[in-house]
Amino acid sequence: MNYKTDPFTYEVIKDSLISTGEEMFIALAKTSMSPIIYEVLDYACGMTNSKGELVTQGNGVTGFIGMLSFMVKETINKYKDDIHEGDIFLINDPYNGGGSHLCDVGVVMPVFDNGKLISFVANKAHWTEVGGKDTGSMSTNSIDIFQEGLQFPCLRLFDKGEVNNQIIDLIESNVRFPELSIGDLWAQVASLRTGEKRLKELCAKYSQQAILESMERFLDQGEQLALKEIATLPKGTFEVEDLIDDDGITDEQLKVKLKLTITDNEFICDYRGSSPQVQGPINSSFTGLVSSVRTIFLAITNADQDVNDGAFRPLKIITDDRSVFSAQRPAPVSMYWESMLYGNELVWRAMAPKLPHKLTAGHLMSVCTVIMGGKHPDKEGNFLIVEPSVGGWGAANDSDGDTGQFCILDGETFNVPVEVAETAYGVIVDEYSMRTDGKGAGKHRGGPGVIRTYRALTDNQFFTASFGRFKTDVWGAAGGKDGSNNEFYIEKADGTIDGPFGKYNQYKLNTGDKVVLRTATGGGYGNPTERSREKVAEDIKNGYITLEQAQVDYGYSEG
Repeated sequence: MNYKTDPFTYEVIKDSLISTGEEMFIALAKTSMSPIIYEVLDYACGMTNSKGELVTQGNGVTGFIGMLSFMVKETINKYKDDIHEGDIFLINDPYNGGGSHLCDVGVVMPVFDNGKLISFVANKAHWTEVGGKDTGSMSTNSIDIFQEGLQFPCLRLFDKGEVNNQIIDLIESNVRFPELSIGDLWAQVASLRTGEKRLKELCAKYSQQAILESMERFLDQGEQLALKEIATLPKGTFEVEDLIDDDGITDEQLKVKLKLTITDNEFICDYRGSSPQVQGPINSSFTGLVSSVRTIFLAITNADQDVNDGAFRPLKIITDDRSVFSAQRPAPVSMYWESMLYGNELVWRAMAPKLPHKLTAGHLMSVCTVIMGGKHPDKEGNFLIVEPSVGGWGAANDSDGDTGQFCILDGETFNVPVEVAETAYGVIVDEYSMRTDGKGAGKHRGGPGVIRTYRALTDNQFFTASFGRFKTDVWGAAGGKDGSNNEFYIEKADGTIDGPFGKYNQYKLNTGDKVVLRTATGGGYGNPTERSREKVAEDIKNGYITLEQAQVDYGYSEG
């Protein structure tokens, strides 16, 4: 392309493209039906060039960074020249473009200007229901993908502007909450049309050539910024191993490993030798692994950089076929994050000693998802909770860890407020507090996790959850002590306790039974004896640690 936009116009166009992604993001939140979208923000929006390379992405779930472009490329590969203005494609196939689990439903729309395909707009959002054997479409004990819900292998939802009502009828007949799922689908379509409108306006204002050239320049700029930062990183090969709790079917821990090689112009992540794909639903697709690694790669290279596929050109990712990081059909994937998170966790752990100014000690390391439902006490019909849980992050070399944050792959999402939960769901939130277990001691202490307690108000409710890092504690750094683990238990109305658990599928609850969620405290950073006496005294006063813990971990004495 010989055309060259002047620098000032390019900057305006670049910022306009970024704001278009943000506007798509806002449009979806404001028109969706499900709390997990409009409250939690469990979705992402963006646009690609005509080849499917991500140009910009609105804020949201960090773990979707790689998935939008994979969805678009799958659409291009499947339909090739049979893509027309007004088409919209529906995709959630984890192994071919979808990338996560069936609940994360993507839609893709080509954008044409004067008959020429110039871009694709896409979004991916968590639907509360896509069918399957269990309400909420996520199970800790599913053994194949067919138990987890409807699969959309890149279907043409709109054909030249005309909706395929047979697909809508199919969805309505196979999900338990059709008004939510279909409502969220129309919200996704509205978001795409917002992006299409803005792109066409930009073409009309600055010319099609200027927009296309600016997209390519933006991608090249992303690559150059990444290469500049890679040049400053320590060079060599770094190896690390870890264990995933289990697959939800057996108690066997699963080995995962990384050989990370950094050269002058490449960042190579080799996961070969990790566990093969497993019977239970903690498998991740290769697309999921790519998205996970991209998250930590951005943190290491340039956390402030605008997200686009150009920034990831120096990143190379290798793994065995049909591994826990590259599962193939019919492997179940509904709890995919329990392996996907290790894609960035292994890089994080390998590089934390080398980059103390960029990487903290370990954090809660799980989405800690809760699925809970049953008869609503005040309304006709049933309710359904599907939400992630917050926890503690590790301390840094110059600060204590953050409290009550989502795991790294959840990104800029939010928890469901207590008031919304008690209004929309058939539960009472008896407690929502910091889990001050005193773990994660260090010169800088880890951030506390949280305790959240749901009390059932009707009989025959169910509870499902997957809390990874149950069997092992969060790791400390530079002499800091380990944090705690993630866990939950059931407190029956008669006072008996069942648990703690890391995973449980469809636990039956009756009126008065409580589910107590306890998420991890982050790892500490630095020798605890180097923490100032004043800070230790303040921690005791604020209830973060007890006097006894201060004496043991920090060598603290009163007086």
